Amino acid sequence: MNEKLIRDYIREFQEKRFENIIKRELSTPIIEGKCVSIIGPRRAGKTYFFFSLISNLERRKSLYLDFEEIFLKNLNAEEILEIILKIFPSIAGNEPTYVFLDEIQNIKGWESLIRTLLNRGYKIFVTGSSSKLLSKEIATQLRGRTLSYLLLPFSFIEYLRAKNERIDLNKLSNAGKLMLLLEEYIRYGGFPEVVLKEEKERMLKEYLNLAFYKDFMERHEIKSMSLASLLFNHIIQNYSNEFSVRSIAKRIKTQGVKYDINTFYRYLEFVEDTLFIFFLRRFSLRVHLRESWPKKVYLCDTGLTKVIQFSDDIGKLIENTVFLELLRRTNENPLMEIYYFKTREGHEIDFLTKEGNRISRLIQVTYANGFDEIDPREIRALLHAKELFKKDKPELMCITWDYEGEKEISWFGKEGTIKFIPLWKWLIEGFRMQTSIPE
Repeated sequence: MNEKLIRDYIREFQEKRFENIIKRELSTPIIEGKCVSIIGPRRAGKTYFFFSLISNLERRKSLYLDFEEIFLKNLNAEEILEIILKIFPSIAGNEPTYVFLDEIQNIKGWESLIRTLLNRGYKIFVTGSSSKLLSKEIATQLRGRTLSYLLLPFSFIEYLRAKNERIDLNKLSNAGKLMLLLEEYIRYGGFPEVVLKEEKERMLKEYLNLAFYKDFMERHEIKSMSLASLLFNHIIQNYSNEFSVRSIAKRIKTQGVKYDINTFYRYLEFVEDTLFIFFLRRFSLRVHLRESWPKKVYLCDTGLTKVIQFSDDIGKLIENTVFLELLRRTNENPLMEIYYFKTREGHEIDFLTKEGNRISRLIQVTYANGFDEIDPREIRALLHAKELFKKDKPELMCITWDYEGEKEISWFGKEGTIKFIPLWKWLIEGFRMQTSIPE
């Protein structure tokens, strides 16, 4: 252990000024005896989220260690304890209360280290690359002693803050400006660096390459490059669509790629482990059927479609945007589960939310500027599904591009009240009654 380098590192961080950090919507309360784990795809802003937390704490009581630093990367758990118990106090004058461990997966025996620190009463925060440290791994290793939160690229509200767009939400004239900003947001996404810098397409391509080679191929020691590449690209190109294992298997066979079905299913799990891709389950009252295929595919950021699409499909981009926002809201409402739903008659609901034992909301997403542009099948599906879950009295919602209203609609004996809301308004409705963006 190079003690001089570590001392200099700690001193520099104690004097570090945090400037221009974008306020994130994620809230992480500190609970005694629990480690806070921040999970998310690479480049989503986990490290800067740490910085924002530290900026609100007493600096001399906060220790931050980034295990991507070469002189920290090869430390063992005992040496890190020495930093916490001896080196930091000799600089700050006290032991730290808060310990922030960034990229913890680089430390051998990190599980025992965190348990030891928790037992000693430290407030622990960890992040890990999505290619190394996933929420399910943290939960398994720490055995209920962690609270995990998902940090995705910027939400629309965070995007507006990053762009320094000060918009009075009480002025209807600002709706047009919001829609222009929203269009840019869904086309290029919310990766912080992409939002704030030029060369957007180049950075997005680099992110996708990193996800494929580092988080997919290298992490899982993939042997079949041809199978991995075909599967990865096919999944991404079919975002916002239902994904059938049988259909992609047939396509891969036509390419002359040999594989066994167990390898195929393992690769699907590895793809999802990158956190660049999510598979949404189909709702069924039978729990085992919820885990079966087909599933729908969504990306962690809509900007990634710039790398793999020749033209924008605005409808699919909107649907993917809604999925990501629903996913963010599970941080505040951990009981909420997200599914899509199909009836036996073929009626499809884009999103079904379940809270506890209750179906709370049925949501359709459509690129419509007026009621007459909405496909009647979208409405019929809502009314049909409402009948199936009528004991739960779910809210019926249709998220549009620019149509707002509330209508009582009936169809062949089925009726219900449907709320129509523009995407921009739905994305900022959880802004805690603020009147302007940003603060």
